[in-house]
Amino acid sequence: MDLRRLSIPKPCSLSIAVSRPLTHVTSTAQQQQELHNRNQQQQPPPPQSSNQSLLKWVSSVLSKQSLDPSKCKLFLPNLSPQEFDTLFFSIRSNVNPKTALKFFYFASQSCNFRFTVRSYCLLIRLLLFSNLLSPARLLLIRLIDGKMPVLYASNPSIRHIEIASQMVDLNVTSEPALGVQIADLLVHVYCTQFKNLGFGYAIDVFSIFSNKGIFPSLKTCNFLLNSLVKANEVQKGIEVFETMCRGVSPDVFLFSTAINAFCKRGRIEDAIGLFTKMEELGIAPNVVTYNNIIHGLCRNGRLYEAFHLKEKMVLREVEPSLITYSILINGLIKLEKFDDANFVLKEMSVRGFVPNYVVYNTLIDGYCKKGNISEALKIRDDMVSKGMSPNSVTFNSLIHGFCKSGQMDNAENALEEMLSRGLSINQGAYTSVIKWLCINSRFDSALHFTKEMLLRNLRPGDGLLTLLVSGLCKNGKQAEATELCFRLFEKGFTVNTVTSNALIHGMCEAGNLKEAGKLLMEMLQRGLILDKVTYNTLILGCCKDGKPEEGFKLKEDMIKRGIQPDNYTYNLLLHGLCSLGKMEEAIELWEECKRTVFGPDIYTYGVMIDGFCKADKIEEGETLFNEMISKKMELNPVVYNTLIRAYCKIGNTTAAFRLSNDMKSRGILPTSVTYSSLIHGLCNIGLIEDAKCLFDEMRKEGLLPNVACYTALIGGYCKLGQMDEAESVLQEMASINIHPNKITYTIMIGGYCKLGDMKEAAKLLNVMAEKGISPDSITYNVFMDGHCKGGNVEEAFKVCDRMLSEGLSLDEITYTTLIDGWQSSTITNQDNH
Repeated sequence: MDLRRLSIPKPCSLSIAVSRPLTHVTSTAQQQQELHNRNQQQQPPPPQSSNQSLLKWVSSVLSKQSLDPSKCKLFLPNLSPQEFDTLFFSIRSNVNPKTALKFFYFASQSCNFRFTVRSYCLLIRLLLFSNLLSPARLLLIRLIDGKMPVLYASNPSIRHIEIASQMVDLNVTSEPALGVQIADLLVHVYCTQFKNLGFGYAIDVFSIFSNKGIFPSLKTCNFLLNSLVKANEVQKGIEVFETMCRGVSPDVFLFSTAINAFCKRGRIEDAIGLFTKMEELGIAPNVVTYNNIIHGLCRNGRLYEAFHLKEKMVLREVEPSLITYSILINGLIKLEKFDDANFVLKEMSVRGFVPNYVVYNTLIDGYCKKGNISEALKIRDDMVSKGMSPNSVTFNSLIHGFCKSGQMDNAENALEEMLSRGLSINQGAYTSVIKWLCINSRFDSALHFTKEMLLRNLRPGDGLLTLLVSGLCKNGKQAEATELCFRLFEKGFTVNTVTSNALIHGMCEAGNLKEAGKLLMEMLQRGLILDKVTYNTLILGCCKDGKPEEGFKLKEDMIKRGIQPDNYTYNLLLHGLCSLGKMEEAIELWEECKRTVFGPDIYTYGVMIDGFCKADKIEEGETLFNEMISKKMELNPVVYNTLIRAYCKIGNTTAAFRLSNDMKSRGILPTSVTYSSLIHGLCNIGLIEDAKCLFDEMRKEGLLPNVACYTALIGGYCKLGQMDEAESVLQEMASINIHPNKITYTIMIGGYCKLGDMKEAAKLLNVMAEKGISPDSITYNVFMDGHCKGGNVEEAFKVCDRMLSEGLSLDEITYTTLIDGWQSSTITNQDNH
């Protein structure tokens, strides 16, 4: 606004240039004018002579000290709301306000008579004129909230405009001196009783009155402006202040509030201009005024000017307050001027001010945000030495500081202390600590703090919930993750689809498919929206559980719900069928997939090729591979490795190397899996030296042979009975820190057993135990077979007992081995006799 246009009622005048203009509050002007015209058209005519008897009757009833309901019942049926309005206006000077009030309540409640808005407004004015403020206020409140039967001239949704307009019109014809009092009442009621509707209603009322030259009292103007600024309706407050200045002489309080509004809006130059003008008008700024300007300057980073103004206030004999120093310290901290902030802190103490929580917490928060937790703790200690216990704000800042400095254990301890002291904890503090605990796999502690959040009706963010639920499931705590979700439900919180998918995925991974289904039904009842990920997760669980038929049911259900299966859906189902060797059904699904919009992708082809290879139908697998080439699909190592492994398994290393060379020619580098398959294939046909050459080739390609490659080489030596060579490979593995696994040891044990060297085989079995590698049924069966073939059936049975003691099940191979060993032993004994 151009403050030079602002005029203060004589004898004052206000003029000041500002950086940008203000707009008038005119949002209701058009509605007001339309309503005024309608009111003029509907204005009841003066009472005719034929109605003189009714006039006298109504006058006699309403002028008495008490109300006679029986008389009211006689004349009310003969009156319309408009007729009564005309009569009431005519006799207003003779009416007893208390009797009229009783009459209005009786007529509306007992006879359901609908008075016009003007009639109600006239009664409110009569009550105010008689100093009956409380009844007038109550009647106005009931009129506004629609709890009285009213005949509106316009849309009831804008009844506040009709009420204000009628009040203004009545002010012209009836007791003009009441205008200010009426304006005060309306503005105050809308700002207090109906502030839930927003301050727009109060502003509309203020605008309607001010447009007619009627302004609330200075006290009410202060109240309205202060209410707007506190509610952060800053721009509206500025506009209202401009209008106020046309009819009210601002005092220091109104100026201070307006200056605060300008500062909040970031219009610091306008605030300074207004500050200068109030001084020119002889209105001395108080400490609040100075603090508002200083705060505005600090918020804009203008610390030098803020300190200059502080010195000016001292020269003007306005003592800085604790708030003044708090604002300056806060401004300095935001600019990371910690030394200057500490200097101001010392000046405070010299002037006799004791730092309060705001000052201490400002300093602590500043140091924490900078990551200087040690200084923050020193301030905390100084605070405690002054007899001030750290509060919620202190702890929340410290937790942030600990997290930023990586001192998460301290952050966790601080959070625990806050809980024990019953302090309020903000969501950010919880989130930072819980997230760190999840990242460090401390899920029990993370769950503990999450439950504490829920007890305080704080909902963890979706990302944090998903992180926690996923972590719990990965650590085998599906029950705890499920319980957490139901706690959220009990609190009325929702779980989004991503979190629920994480939980369902965790349960499926753990093989709890039935429980996952139950959980899904429960979530559906609570409004969970299923998506493609949900269905694919469940289908994955079914296929992993060896139940692809259940997966197909889910596929049909998702289609019914309008969710179309994607490549991933088909890949999962195809993998489930191929894993069970159901290739005919897989081929049918493959053909269906080819008819979809998206068609098979490289992963679909890979699943089918793998299925054919496992079903010993390598030719069909290679046919699909060639189809991929003809379609110019981007091949990957996985598809090549599938075929290479299959050819090596049947001893066709020629085909395997052909594919390996083709792979290289297409710029696809072989992987460790490629080489381990080729090494295994060569060893299977006794070409161990060729296999060893591949180790050198791997190293040239920048690949380090892994445990699978070494195990394949060891297997080759064991087949040839060259256990010294096998031991040499085992030692080489140890020298380069590659640890043998269960398969490695089982192959070595098998090699010694074939040579009848049960002593060395037993040693390796003990080495496995020493290294924490538990032998499985296959290992024990190999060891047991060695004893049986050596004619030591009794030792074989001891191995069997050991298996049972370790909780391993005896399988068909175990029994067959023992029976064959026992039969061989029996035949040998018979031959010896």
